[in-house]
Amino acid sequence: MTDLNITQAAAEIIRFFGAFDFNHIPLPMMGVGGGVEARETVDLIEVVKFTAAFLLGIGALFGIGLAFAAKKFAVKEDPRVEQVSEVLAHAHCGACGYPGCRQYAEAVVLNPDVKPSLCTPGGAATAEAVARITGKVAEVAEPKIARIFCQGGCSRAVRRFKYEGVKDCRAAILASGGDKACIYGCLGYGSCSRACPFGAIAMSAENLPVVDPAKCTACGVCAQTCPTKVIEILPMAKEVLVSCHSKDRGPATKQNCQVGCIACGLCVKVCPYNAPTVENYLSRIDLDKCRVCGLCVKKCPTNAIMDYIPKRPKAFVTEKCIGCHACAKVCPVNAASGELKKLHVINQDICIGCGICAAKCPKAAITGTFNYAEVIAAYEAKQAEIARARAEKEAAPQA
Repeated sequence: MTDLNITQAAAEIIRFFGAFDFNHIPLPMMGVGGGVEARETVDLIEVVKFTAAFLLGIGALFGIGLAFAAKKFAVKEDPRVEQVSEVLAHAHCGACGYPGCRQYAEAVVLNPDVKPSLCTPGGAATAEAVARITGKVAEVAEPKIARIFCQGGCSRAVRRFKYEGVKDCRAAILASGGDKACIYGCLGYGSCSRACPFGAIAMSAENLPVVDPAKCTACGVCAQTCPTKVIEILPMAKEVLVSCHSKDRGPATKQNCQVGCIACGLCVKVCPYNAPTVENYLSRIDLDKCRVCGLCVKKCPTNAIMDYIPKRPKAFVTEKCIGCHACAKVCPVNAASGELKKLHVINQDICIGCGICAAKCPKAAITGTFNYAEVIAAYEAKQAEIARARAEKEAAPQA
């Protein structure tokens, strides 16, 4: 075919299709919805109205269903649970033994064996409020406080290596048990201070934690945080403690720390109440036996025993003294002296304020000591018992 013929054929084809009306070609219907008549435009307002109405209807239907289910399957809660929850400290510290304050509120209301005084941060006021709501008896709980069993600060304790990691005790202990030569001591990176929910712990210049008695609630969070367990929650009244946790032999402890317990046993020998005992190369004081006289504090050669009574008042003999000489017999430093049946005296320069003489005086004639209130209370109770026994004896013949 020549070029001319090809050109003529193309012109004929163009002319044919140009005269053809494509708008009236019946196209076959194919695919999903092929037979549905479609609109060229969409009314947006109408679509929005329909969608809103549909969603509102569905929401109302489900709302009615949920409300019915909530009413049908609702678990009735004792209103006292909410009342108890409101009076708790909401520290969520776990000192009560429960994961949170709400769980303790449920337990103390529903379980008759759960005591109302377990919220340590709330103190006596919270215990009384919980007892009043639950109808239980609030036991008088002895005040407690966090005690630090380490005095080996940065200037007194030896370091094995220089730690340059994260300044956190829990991170530092992962490096071969910590950088301190004494593996039982405080690492000094302040994890307890940051964990305390009441801001009761501050770090000293020696990188040792210092507890503020006014802020500490004895919640125990610091004790749980400490990786070396040098923090314990103890009764606040027990103020004489061996502030060391080292279980190394004496020579090793002395090499690692200047103020560690070397298990010399002097505290055992001088204690008039047999409170200290040495076990596993460490002295521990039995808090039930200890009368916080502080005599062991004076005798400890390494100053490992901490006395939390900053200044002990001196003893003073009053006119009630009958000269029985009991104070002179029990005084550990020979500060008491005098003749029999005559007024005795206490040498203020020698007296250490241990209060042993006051506790032994049969007439409660020695005042000024830290334990005088306890002594006089015991004396008055004894005198009342004697008077009652005498009255009963005198009344017996008349009956």
